[in-house]
Amino acid sequence: MAINVGVWGPGSMGLIALRAVIDHPELQLADLVVHSDAKCGCDAGELCGISPVGVLATSDPAAMLAGDADAVVYAAAANLRPLEAVADMVSLLRAGKNVVSCSVVPLVYPDGVDAAFTDPLREAALAGGVSFFTTGIDSGFANDILPLTLSGVARAVESVRVTEMFNYATYPDASAVYEILGFGKPPEFSAFAATPGVFTFGWGPVLHQLAAGLGVHIGDIDEHVERVATDFAFDTATGHIAAGTIAAMRSTLTGYVDGKPTFVVDHVTRMHNDICPDWPQPAISIPPRDLGYPGASGRGAYRVEIDGSPTIRCELEMAENHDHDFGARVAGACRMVNAIPAVVAAPSGLLSALDLPLVSGAGLVRSVQEPSPDSRVAFPSRSGADQQGRVEP
Repeated sequence: MAINVGVWGPGSMGLIALRAVIDHPELQLADLVVHSDAKCGCDAGELCGISPVGVLATSDPAAMLAGDADAVVYAAAANLRPLEAVADMVSLLRAGKNVVSCSVVPLVYPDGVDAAFTDPLREAALAGGVSFFTTGIDSGFANDILPLTLSGVARAVESVRVTEMFNYATYPDASAVYEILGFGKPPEFSAFAATPGVFTFGWGPVLHQLAAGLGVHIGDIDEHVERVATDFAFDTATGHIAAGTIAAMRSTLTGYVDGKPTFVVDHVTRMHNDICPDWPQPAISIPPRDLGYPGASGRGAYRVEIDGSPTIRCELEMAENHDHDFGARVAGACRMVNAIPAVVAAPSGLLSALDLPLVSGAGLVRSVQEPSPDSRVAFPSRSGADQQGRVEP
């Protein structure tokens, strides 16, 4: 019997998740909640660029809360509204809906998050008799399942480093790129993502999860954020970057075990491939699609480095239609959707990747179904923001 699934927030991640639910043989789309007036009343299939499926989008979550969905994919943006997103998800859990999400990224490992965020979710999940799971690609598969799986062939592990290396020039959420990350802004601009403690809040739980997965405890975490301005102007698919404005940022967290740097999460983000050439660069085998902006290519990959016996190096590269950013978002969204059967079957409460069995692509062996669910194609001129300031990522 198919699992009834609702989707809340079909934006840059949620739209891909919506399409994945529609295509998944074990899932049945039941409800769709949007935050955009432009999407309200639209058929879910039409939002994905395919034939209608008979489920209409609504801006009122009441129908989803009262409906027969067994699980809900919550993908509404939460960078600037984490407590509001938590409140949304609490309402779903209390209504007896299992929740999988990518929105509040530190919740990938609930035991590493402040109780102000986790206590309401845990109480609601237990009251509703359901489970809650946050995942994605980063945070998510690239820095939990992949490194922990690779560690399973080791004789000894001295350190683990996971690096995201991405050109953000094609990322579709302009507010995230230019306002939250502060690209294209003067160096004195106070970018939210560069605020001391923000990266630790978001990705510190990743370090704690890696440590827990390997049976050790992190004592201290060191955060280092570096921002670099470009000395040349250039255009990207999403906007203009003037000379003298920020065009690269590197955020690094180091977790110490018994005083030794043991776990590292490193984010290397550029708007042009030629900026900060001494920072880690991805080894690309899938050439990015030529969008007419040389150097602002959107290429990217994830790298796992385990020092020990043996020393291990693994590069994870994903692309959809030769678009690395798009490929990573497809992977993150589908990680959520493919985990739904395991989350529904799990005991009630808050889950992490350490609590679930192997999530595979069982049932997905088939020809690729076109068109690809790209939020940059559907409603390309619309921001996704409603009058309450909520956005779909």
